[in-house]
Amino acid sequence: MTSRLAWLLLAATILVQICFPLTSGGTPALTTASVLLFAAAMLVDAASTHGVAAALVLLVVAGGGGLLAETIGVHTGVPFGRYDYTGTLGFEIAGVPILVPLAWIMMAWPAWNVARRLVGRYGRLATIVVGAWALTAWDVFLDPQMVDAGHWRWEATTPALPGVEGIPLSNFGGWLLVSLLMMAVLDAAFGRDPRASTLRIDAVPVTAYLWTYFSSVIAHAVFFGRPPVAVTGAVLMGVIAIPLAVSVACEIRATRTGRHSVHAG
Repeated sequence: MTSRLAWLLLAATILVQICFPLTSGGTPALTTASVLLFAAAMLVDAASTHGVAAALVLLVVAGGGGLLAETIGVHTGVPFGRYDYTGTLGFEIAGVPILVPLAWIMMAWPAWNVARRLVGRYGRLATIVVGAWALTAWDVFLDPQMVDAGHWRWEATTPALPGVEGIPLSNFGGWLLVSLLMMAVLDAAFGRDPRASTLRIDAVPVTAYLWTYFSSVIAHAVFFGRPPVAVTGAVLMGVIAIPLAVSVACEIRATRTGRHSVHAG
């Protein structure tokens, strides 16, 4: 039942996000609905696959950690650079919209699950590094979209990643640092799970990550007027998403082959 609820919430998230290109990048109401549904889907999935305590850990580590990082960032400029929220995202805590820490939750869970699937067998450090990259690379798509929508603004915008004008490189450095810390804590909490990462366990966060990747590339290339962002994001997030898609395809094929073998026998 809980797993079904996670799928329903994710499906609702996708339906809401499909509306973003139809509204030139999304309205505050669509942004709010998308983040709330997405974060809820990941928390429900964490509870379904790892227990209710895991959902609470995710809430505290990703949500609380994200809020702490953003609060420090918006008041000091460390570690992201100088920026300000414009008041369009609703209720704020310490100058940070409550939607922002929820956004950390909604992608931290997919990032950790994806990393565990791809490199978990190589050890904890590999999972932490790949998970941090998976989470940071998503912001290559997110930040330009949110800045263009007027939800926050940067005081200095250079130097920047190639094709990602308007967003300082320091932002992604800060994201990588925070993501490393976040993944380290999440992996310490959940990494002892002896079960292999299969679609029986990680289908919801894996689907969420792949949807976010492919939809973001298309949206920036076709609808948001940011083809250079689409290219840069496709490369940087694709380092994770393409091997992930291959991994999923191989697992599905192996499952089908196994079933055919059983029937043939």
